[in-house]
Order: sequence, then C-alpha cells, then structure tokens
Amino acid sequence: MPPVKKRKVAQEVASPAEDSDSQSSRSESPAAENTTNDDGSAENTSTPKSFKQLGVIDSLVEACEILGYKAPTPIQVEAIPVALQGRDVIGLAETGSGKTAAFALPILQKLMENPSSFFSLILSPTRELAYQIAQAFEALGSTINVRTCCLVGGMDMVPQSIALGKKPHIIVATPGRLLDHLENTKGFSLRALKYLVMDEADRMLDQDFGPLLDKILRILPAKRNTFLFSATLSSKVESLQRASLSNPEKVSVSSKYSTVKTLQSYYLLKPHKWKDLYLCFLLNEFMGQSVILFTRTVHETQRVAFLLRSLGFGAIPLHGQLSQSSRLGALGKFRSKARDILVCTDVAARGLDIPSVDVVLNFDLPTDSKTYIHRVGRTARAGKSGVAISFVTQYDVELFQRIEDALNRKLPEYETEKDEVMILAERVSEAQRYAIMEMKALDEKKGTRGNKFGKGKRTRDNMDQEEG
Repeated sequence: MPPVKKRKVAQEVASPAEDSDSQSSRSESPAAENTTNDDGSAENTSTPKSFKQLGVIDSLVEACEILGYKAPTPIQVEAIPVALQGRDVIGLAETGSGKTAAFALPILQKLMENPSSFFSLILSPTRELAYQIAQAFEALGSTINVRTCCLVGGMDMVPQSIALGKKPHIIVATPGRLLDHLENTKGFSLRALKYLVMDEADRMLDQDFGPLLDKILRILPAKRNTFLFSATLSSKVESLQRASLSNPEKVSVSSKYSTVKTLQSYYLLKPHKWKDLYLCFLLNEFMGQSVILFTRTVHETQRVAFLLRSLGFGAIPLHGQLSQSSRLGALGKFRSKARDILVCTDVAARGLDIPSVDVVLNFDLPTDSKTYIHRVGRTARAGKSGVAISFVTQYDVELFQRIEDALNRKLPEYETEKDEVMILAERVSEAQRYAIMEMKALDEKKGTRGNKFGKGKRTRDNMDQEEG
C-alpha cells in the first residue's frame, strides 16, 4: 500500500468545554490570509475563517450559519478540503474537536452532486453517539432534505426496517445492529455505498467490535471513500486502517492534557467508608444546580441512584444495562432539568452534548487521565464557569497523582467541616440500607429473566452498550 501522507495542525488546547462536535465548531478561529511584510516577503497567518474558504457550497454554509457554526475548527480546516478531493482520510482528533462536521459536510456536498439512497454509512461505538451523529446530519442537511436512518441495538428492529425501506441517504449505526439488518432485513443492501465513516475507531476496537467490523467490511463495496476517525492511532486502529482505506491522507490535531480556565477543579481526600456521607454533603452544598456524577461500574451507578433518591435528591441513572428507551429518557429528563443529578458511567463522558452542567463529581476516579479530561469537560462550557470535584480515597492516591502529572499541576483540596458532614451520618446510613435492599430486589428481578443485573454473555445486540 502506498505510504500514508500526513498533515498536522497544532491546536492550542483541546478544550473539554467544547464537548460535542456541534458545540466545538462554534468556536472562533482567526482568518487565514497571505499578508505582505515591509520587505515584500509573504507571511501566512493561521487558519481559514469561513467554511466557504474550505470549498463548502453555499447551501451548506447557510446551514452552518443557522446552527451557529462561526468558523471551522482545526480538524475541519485540515479534513474537509482533503475529503472534497475524493481522498480517504484518517483523522486523529479528540471528541469535541468538531469532527462530525468534518466528515458530514463533505459527504453532504458529494450527495448533492450525485443523489442516491444508501449513499453513506457512519459506524459509531455507542447508541447515544449514533443518535447525536444522525441529528447532526439532519441539521446540516436540512436545506437539502437529506433522509437519515439510525440503527442501534435495544430498539425494535421493525420500525428500523420500515425506515430502511424508505431508502435513506445516510445510515448511522452501531456495528451489531447493522449486521442484524444486513442478515435479516429483506431488500437491504449496501452494494451501492459511496462513503464509509468509522467514528471513534479506538473505542470500537476497545469494545471488541473487531470481528463485526471485519464482517461488515467484507460486505461493503471495495470502490468507496472511507474516513476513519480516532483519538489515538493504536496497533489495532492501524490494522483496521490497512484493511479498509486506500492511499489515505492523515490529518491530526495535536492536543495536550488541559482544562479550561473557567473550570475550578478540586479533590476531596477522605476514607472510602465515608464516600457516601461526603457525597450527600456536597450535593446539599450544590442544591439546585445541575450535577453529573460519574461512577466506574454499572452496579455502583444504580446503587448511588437508589441512595440519593431515598434522601430526596432528583437523581436519575444512565448506564449500559438500561434499555435504550430508558437511556434516552434519562438524558431527556436531565437536559430538560426535570432531574438535576445524572448518575452515570463513562457512557456520558465522551461525545454527548449535554448543556448547562454546573458541577461534575468524580465519585470514582477514572482509570486514565484522558477520561478525566472528558468527564470534567461536561461543565465550564462556552466560556461559562464550572466546578469539578474528585473523590480520592486511600486506594486512589496513586491514580490521582497520575492525573495531576498529566495535567502538570497540583489541584487544591475542597474544604469541608467534618462536624457539619457527620450530622448527616444517621440519615445516610439508613439510605445505604435502603439502597442495598433495592439492589437485591433488582438483582432478583433480573434473575427471573435469566440475566442477573450487570451479568450475562454479551450478544451482538448489546455489544454497543457501555459496560461502565
């Protein structure tokens, strides 16, 4: 295979505040102009200041303006012109860098030149991200009446089959459910596919989608354009690249571990046995504000949600073991402020556009520094202020030190008065007993259906769930 051509653009800070592709593309970028110095030499300054300068047609530029996209982000500046030339693209960029528009705009422009059904397939590792990508395509393609279809597990296949029967232009899918339809939905074929996008490829391969992707690639036509986007270029991603791309050009946005200046980050060093107690104290401190609370496991997410509900907090869980309708319902209630506390696994750490979050609590520390950046990036968005507090127990000290090393700074400790906290001890102890009983009841209920809570063999249908 010919060598991969590389292009690289430096980015000041991959700001977690711009946590969704749609939000991040609203950031200002300086104009790219060739100016002349006094000595007559040419000076090239920064990036293009408009989508039109990248070659995007007027109707799509209008859609960008309607959505509030003021200027292209660095990954869009690099990827869009290459994609419009008909080249395969490898895009290395974090979630929040504006990459959805980086592949959506070229695909929609080519679709206008040659309208056809089943024009493009976008593969996503999670259901929520798939829905968000589909919404982005619908919004950007609103001026050209683009038809989209979202195929994800956890939902009835019949309405999805009916939607496929209407011959959509764009299909956004998780790998497992796409294969189900390719094998079982009569008349559905991707033989005429023109574009394939694999978004968050590193996450897909981490979730063991490799064999499913191999099957999908064998079904798709060899003559197509392929875009592969990933945060990292691991050996697995390189193997996928060799199997699916032809003479690609690599575009990357360099970034460093950093958080925005408007984010106030703290840690809370307390014994593990007092975590629930200090959690309830903090939530009382931030009463009335919207809070995302991250845990490490599905079991802990559900337990903490039961605990907080018994204490009168408006908490709602979000994790991969919920039905898809429950997951969408949880996000909807939190977005609409019907619930002010979202207790979740890392299913909500990357990619999702959740506006107006005041506080992020890392009840369990993430196992890697990148996930920490993504988590705290749920707040302090678009110039607003925000607070992030991480619980550190005697078991987490080394893990927390690694996060501080990645940030290249020491975080201050969040000050609390022990006497004030201990007043809540009796109520929290009672709530803990209630939560344990609710978890046992839930396990028994799940057990009657042959699948104990959080357990069981992964099927194709539930592979696209976050395990927490």
